[in-house]
Amino acid sequence: MPNRQAGLVLATALAVLAGAQAQARPDDRDEYEQMDRGSGFPWLENPFPGIYVPPAPADLLIRDATILDGAGKRIDNGDVLLAEGKVVAIGEDVANPGGVAEIDGTGRWVTPGVIDVHSHDGTYVLPLTAIDWDAGDVSELSDLNVADTRIETAVNPQDLAFSRALRNGVTTIQILPGSSPVFSGYSVVVKPVPATHVAAMKFPDAPPGFKMTCGENPKSHGAEKGRGATSREGVVAFTRRAFLQAQDYVHDWKRFRAGKGRPPDRDLKRDALAGILEGGVRVHMHCYRADDLATALAVASEFGFRITAFHHATEAYKVPELLRAAGTCAAVWGDWWGFKMEALDAVRANAPLLHRAGACVAMHSDSPASGQRLNIEAAKAQAAGRRIGIDIPPEEMIRWTTSAPARMLGLADRIGTLAPGYNADVVVWSGDPFSIYSKAELVLIDGAVRFDAKAPPEPGSDFEVGRPVMSSMR
Repeated sequence: MPNRQAGLVLATALAVLAGAQAQARPDDRDEYEQMDRGSGFPWLENPFPGIYVPPAPADLLIRDATILDGAGKRIDNGDVLLAEGKVVAIGEDVANPGGVAEIDGTGRWVTPGVIDVHSHDGTYVLPLTAIDWDAGDVSELSDLNVADTRIETAVNPQDLAFSRALRNGVTTIQILPGSSPVFSGYSVVVKPVPATHVAAMKFPDAPPGFKMTCGENPKSHGAEKGRGATSREGVVAFTRRAFLQAQDYVHDWKRFRAGKGRPPDRDLKRDALAGILEGGVRVHMHCYRADDLATALAVASEFGFRITAFHHATEAYKVPELLRAAGTCAAVWGDWWGFKMEALDAVRANAPLLHRAGACVAMHSDSPASGQRLNIEAAKAQAAGRRIGIDIPPEEMIRWTTSAPARMLGLADRIGTLAPGYNADVVVWSGDPFSIYSKAELVLIDGAVRFDAKAPPEPGSDFEVGRPVMSSMR
């Protein structure tokens, strides 16, 4: 009996203590638990959902064309069947299921839609920004860490660069913030279709991307503003400190989810870096020199995340083995060179050298002019490779503008390749797409005709009022 009484007393005491601890919890815990259990970690939230809805697709069967499927295969006199916004069949003598309109592809080439993985369309709007820099919104320059910014909140859909890109076979564009801050902010992936706001252009469920920088740009920005990093070593130290803080932030949120303590104060900058550390955000890094690429990969390894792609990467040809080992791609130009110190050791055969070494490589624009001619950027790079004994056929080089950038965007299972089940993002070219004499005759996005060279032009952006559409600008 005494043991039973002692047990009751102990149980009562423990219950009182537990009640007191429960009352001692922060008053806002229920609110945070509801938020947390409803949406997951805060860095997984999407504050700006897209509302893109494709128009009714056109079921088509393209006959007897030269087809480059984006995955390394060429089919001469081949057929492509499109239905309900998807690629249904590709090959020779594809059967018409009945009632599907046919297009004679004789003499024409068919490819996946071109993908520009590095654009500033809508934020560096010509001719406005060329006249007045303040009219643009490429970079937020208030700090070296503007990880809380989202470039989609600045995109002007009236930029005529979108329609110009579309007329030249571009069906997907990643818009990145500029490269002055170390942490430059989130990117957005769009379809270059007419819209009044960017939400109606957003690629559905595209994985989030983020821009980081290394080298001359961020150190020059720090020196110019009189604060922050002013050297390469300073930029690296700044980057590591920020990720250390983000690690603590992730740890504190996970403790809270496990029922321990208060949630950390919400920090939008650390949300972005937490998303990188946890693997949900794809890092696109502005970086040129081989030594800078190696340093950035070392930092990524230290903190356990992967750099999806180095952009510009003019010296990537020196370190393909590092890129292969890290699973990191390179987005490069055809022949940009010498416009800044860290671009002095660029070579025109950068892409062919990386391709031959087995590294993932794509062409990118960084310019509304180059964004209309990515196939020609690829052709220039291929020609440079051929001059040094690297002969890459069209069925391989088409990867540089289709399946490789799709991989960088995390969309390789939906676009960039002509195969059953993929989105019907398709371009019919008048001839070899790597010839300056060829034009995009038909451009489809999600199976809907978005540009037809033979059709009357649709009303364009207000910026085009009074500006004739010249054939040279197509």
